[in-house]
Amino acid sequence: MADGHVGIFDGTIFLVCDRAGDIVPAADATHGLFAHDTRLLSRWQLTIDGERLSTLSIDDIQYFENRFYLVPGSQDVYVNSTLEVRRTHRLDTGLQEDLLLVNNDRRPVDLTVRIEVDADFADLFAVKEGATNREGRHYRRVDGPRLVLGYQRERYRRETIVSATAPAEVDESGLTLRVHIEPHGRWQTRLSAEPDLSLPRGLERLSLPGRVEGHARNKPAELREWLDRAPRLETSWGPLQNTYRQSLIDLAALRFSPFLAGAGCVLAAGLPWFMCLFGRDSILTSLQALPFAPELAATTLTVLAFRQGSRIDDFREEEPGRILHEMRYGELTVFDETPHSPYFGSADATPLFLVLLDEYERWTGDAALVRAVEQEARAAVDWIDHYADRAGNGYVSYERRNPVNGLENQCWKDSWDSISHRDGRLPGFPRATCELQGYAYDAKVRTARLAREIWRDPAYADRLERDAADLRRRFNHDFWIDDGEYMALALDGDGRRVDALSSNIGHLLWSGIVEEPKAEALVRHLMSPAMFSGWGVRTLAEGEARYNPVGYHVGTIWPFDNSFIAWGLRRYGYADEAARIAAGILDAAAFYDGRLPEAFAGHARSETRYPIRYPTACSPQAWSAGAPLLLLRTMLGLRPVGDDLVARPALPASLDYVALLDVPGRWGRRDAFGRSTAAGGLSRYELAPQQLSAP
Repeated sequence: MADGHVGIFDGTIFLVCDRAGDIVPAADATHGLFAHDTRLLSRWQLTIDGERLSTLSIDDIQYFENRFYLVPGSQDVYVNSTLEVRRTHRLDTGLQEDLLLVNNDRRPVDLTVRIEVDADFADLFAVKEGATNREGRHYRRVDGPRLVLGYQRERYRRETIVSATAPAEVDESGLTLRVHIEPHGRWQTRLSAEPDLSLPRGLERLSLPGRVEGHARNKPAELREWLDRAPRLETSWGPLQNTYRQSLIDLAALRFSPFLAGAGCVLAAGLPWFMCLFGRDSILTSLQALPFAPELAATTLTVLAFRQGSRIDDFREEEPGRILHEMRYGELTVFDETPHSPYFGSADATPLFLVLLDEYERWTGDAALVRAVEQEARAAVDWIDHYADRAGNGYVSYERRNPVNGLENQCWKDSWDSISHRDGRLPGFPRATCELQGYAYDAKVRTARLAREIWRDPAYADRLERDAADLRRRFNHDFWIDDGEYMALALDGDGRRVDALSSNIGHLLWSGIVEEPKAEALVRHLMSPAMFSGWGVRTLAEGEARYNPVGYHVGTIWPFDNSFIAWGLRRYGYADEAARIAAGILDAAAFYDGRLPEAFAGHARSETRYPIRYPTACSPQAWSAGAPLLLLRTMLGLRPVGDDLVARPALPASLDYVALLDVPGRWGRRDAFGRSTAAGGLSRYELAPQQLSAP
């Protein structure tokens, strides 16, 4: 959250206000109560006797609740107000504010409490872009003790209903409460702003999160249960405990159910702009969290299979077998002003869907789910083989078919300048980035196993394995840059190598597509001063023409990116290098109080005592919250082998001891332990006591 802003969130509902608890309209502020990609409150401003309040302290109670300690008016160095004000914000289906006034004077007081209210019902995309042009009709009415704020455009309607538990005078701009408090007495009320949302035709099957609950939720109990189900971490380094707990809490906060009630939860991608289902982000975070919360992967796979592409639609970039990129519910989406209902402009979500499906079954043994989505998995393979081969050269590539508001880059580095040559030139389309080929290779190898062992189709498995082997052979020839000894960032539409040195090569390692002799050179580049800052691996190497340590995908450090790079290093046997990356990212997390942001600046650690903030990073963000989990898995060397959990620890020298207890999987619950060789002279490889079979 930006400096001066305070936020709470729960799934796709979130509140951003100032440090007094007010939502104040401003051109440069994104304050508001948001739900389902719509701003339901654009003003929520408290005054007492016409004065605004000054902040003494803020208590972050839970991710969905905070409290403000305030006094009336502007205060000098001596805060001597006899009136104490406490505002507690809590999110459920909407906003509930518990307002408490305490009179610390010897005399009674009579006060006028006023809450000014407005709702512009702006689409989140419009808020982000600062757009104000609207085609619908705003209205407001007093409905007895309630104020109804509304917006309607044809079949699309949104309302916010404001009320108080204490008697109030209601007008079209807000609520006024006349308050009398005896000496040393108290007065309190609950203010509510609840959404009333209509679902447009075509979305009736969807249940907007929080719309149908059936009973009041006990969120503190839900959080305790979530934390209790996760493996227990024991470690010699206190900040790692804090980071682990914060990651679990952030993932709990980002959960929401996008379909019918009871269908399980997926993860919103990140606060504030991406509080919705993202195919790529949900898949990669589910991979990160598999040893900790495998149910996230099950729901993600089910939901994405249900919404898989089935037709040709250029506007949404939908194709048969393609996995969605992004799902939105706002006004601009409903009226096809943006293509996000859903939008399919992602070249990596489809192969990653297959990767997650296999890894999920390896961890859980849930063959029933693999059977249930067999046709969707086969359709995903067909998409890779046909629709994704836009250049006709056997590689996954992308070129947007929606030229108005489709994504130009459809890999995970989806900003406009993220794919470039060393000299800064932008390549032509279609673009085949290197990591997409790694994902496609891994997807085919993994799907072949599912076909052979679960679908009982050995001929299909043989074909996939042949295709994967051929892709690996061609890739290692076509993408290899001899004079630099690294893989090209991409091939352009004419098959020319895009030669910038980037972190994308690290994803090739966790996919397994790189031939062993070439892996050593890639590792050397990844750990060089040009790429590894000491805090983490930069998205683009220092020295490249477009390198910028505070550029979104051209020099910043992304925790999620680094977690998968470290995982890939372990796959190829580079345990010490993986541990160095893990140490850098976890050290950075300590400076962010355990909550890793979306990205931070790529400045060298030798130049800064702490990681420099990236100014507009999402925080919390799902795959950043998942990064410490994958790093723990990597440091402990956890992997499923049949019905057993294998551990091969390799810890950073700064981390003496790590234990992860009750790791869930097809084995039930198992423990894993690791000690640094520098700490006690013990072997860095210690199996969990229950593990008897060899890896």
